[in-house]
Amino acid sequence: MLPEDNYRHKGLRKKLVEGIKEKGISDARVLKALETVPRHLFLDNAFLEFAYQDKAFPIGAGQTISQPYTVAFQTELLQLKKGEKVLEIGTGSGYQTSVLMEMGAKVYSIERQKELFDKTKRLLQQLNYTSAKLFYGDGYKGIPTFAPFDKVLVTAGAPFIPEALLEQLKIGGILVIPLGEGEVQIMTSVIKKGPSDFQTDEFGEFRFVPLLEEKAWKKT
Repeated sequence: MLPEDNYRHKGLRKKLVEGIKEKGISDARVLKALETVPRHLFLDNAFLEFAYQDKAFPIGAGQTISQPYTVAFQTELLQLKKGEKVLEIGTGSGYQTSVLMEMGAKVYSIERQKELFDKTKRLLQQLNYTSAKLFYGDGYKGIPTFAPFDKVLVTAGAPFIPEALLEQLKIGGILVIPLGEGEVQIMTSVIKKGPSDFQTDEFGEFRFVPLLEEKAWKKT
């Protein structure tokens, strides 16, 4: 049984969102989604009291739930429109998935850690985010069966941009990815101008767990 989402939690979310807005996030739909999604339900019990601090926390399997500001920053870079198809690489806790869904996206999400995949799938069902299409497998390969995608969001640090993800992005679409092999990555936005024409922009340093590969994807 999930913990409740009470007035105290909602008040803490509102305060968190005010802080994120002060840091420069201006997309009202992004801010509304963060104020709506109950972040404390995506954390282990040991971290419940800290759920609305603007920090990342462990979620098991060597992964983390991203800092809310980072979630907001990446989501804002997507320039998301309601009804768009989004490929999310790294389902993790499902928090980012839920934010995308609150904004009206059709989400296709891949997670390579089976323990985390199973746990998050159950949680999203309990929270009624049942329309998200979740896959267990290798994010480097994307999901060609359901391509092309309007937007692609990578939630782990990648040493390079996987070619498959560029191929599965629509012309005019946006891919957001933290690039770098060390502890620090550069947030990068890629706009697909043509079949082999890409505009790349950088947006400063962030810290992510590494994007791993070598899993064959499958929907379960």
